Amino acid sequence: MHILLIHQAFAALDEPGGTRHHELARFLVSKGHQVTVIASPVSYLTGDKTPPSVAPPIFGENGGSRRGVRVIRAYTYNALHKSFVHRVFAFLSFMFSSFFVGLGVKNVDVVWGTSPPIFQGWTAWLLARLKGAKFLFEVRDLWPDFAIAVGVLKNPTLINMSLWLERFLYRRADQVMVNSPGYVEHVTSRGAQRVELIPNGADPEMFNPLDIGAQFRNANHLKNKFVVLYAGAHGISNDLEVVLESASLLARRLDLLFILLGDGKEKANLQARARQLGVKNVLFLPPVPKSGMGAALAGADACLAILKPLDEYKTTYPNKVFDYMAAGRPVLLAIDGVIREVVEAAHCGVFVQPGNAQALAEAVELLAADRDAALRMGLAGRVYLEQHFSREKMAGKLEKLFSEMVRK
Repeated sequence: MHILLIHQAFAALDEPGGTRHHELARFLVSKGHQVTVIASPVSYLTGDKTPPSVAPPIFGENGGSRRGVRVIRAYTYNALHKSFVHRVFAFLSFMFSSFFVGLGVKNVDVVWGTSPPIFQGWTAWLLARLKGAKFLFEVRDLWPDFAIAVGVLKNPTLINMSLWLERFLYRRADQVMVNSPGYVEHVTSRGAQRVELIPNGADPEMFNPLDIGAQFRNANHLKNKFVVLYAGAHGISNDLEVVLESASLLARRLDLLFILLGDGKEKANLQARARQLGVKNVLFLPPVPKSGMGAALAGADACLAILKPLDEYKTTYPNKVFDYMAAGRPVLLAIDGVIREVVEAAHCGVFVQPGNAQALAEAVELLAADRDAALRMGLAGRVYLEQHFSREKMAGKLEKLFSEMVRK
């Protein structure tokens, strides 16, 4: 079976960013399938044309491959971090360039489109129809609803066009795949006929819950610190100003430290805000590739997942929560909804009301006061992830889904 994935933000394990698709693709290749990826040469997380931790040149070049996953890079307008309008131009440039590149990929059985950005879904649909292949449309967040809710998508014409495209893709897909149970009702109410839940997860083998993170802690001078680490995008949705406010409230606690690891459009603004507040207990670190995430999380005493207090975000299954669980670290969860149900079922963390800096500060002090309880939470999360959300189990479900699509 030959699967063609159209994914602008595709990242390999040695690049910063989400690696769900690389991990799934590697599993499919290990089972004898062929996977070709059309991706952008611009890092979605950092906005850099050549990410600093990118693999050797063969990876990412046209026709290059890594562990049997063939990756072809298609032109993308390099302005992801300038403004929303520039981001739309970046999305549209990839939509068209990936289409023309995709025409040259032969003998395809399934075309896999993933959103966001939703525009590449159109590319995947059209390529599937032209090639006589099946079309799988994956929904990783509810775009454009999230963009409207957070206030970055305001133009009525763009909103109407995006909503039309969303419904068009749901109705035309041979199969819709969602990574959170919170998305099922949304996509079915807008025309999706066949919906499969293959949730986010993590590969337990990438993390060692017994690692005390000495390398990471020594490198960043974290001796005698209780470290709360956030790993991921620094964007509008991530509400990281609340973290800075919490840090300000805890300024008297010299033993507590917040680490914001990652990159994104709002990082410079956050750094400026931290200077304005005069906080000394926040450390900004650059993103690391997934291959280095195990060492980073091992150096944390607790890990933070946070989004703005919007009803729309109650539907999400953030990838980082599953990485935290795999690493055996307690989760400070400032996100309500379906992911809260996972954390509470696993007994692996503390829920904090989103948007509430005081509540976050109190939760940090609570965990720091009883490190044995925090350790038990982390290990409970690891066990729960192995049982319910291991990447191998999710990849097996995906392979079965692809096989059923092709047989039909």
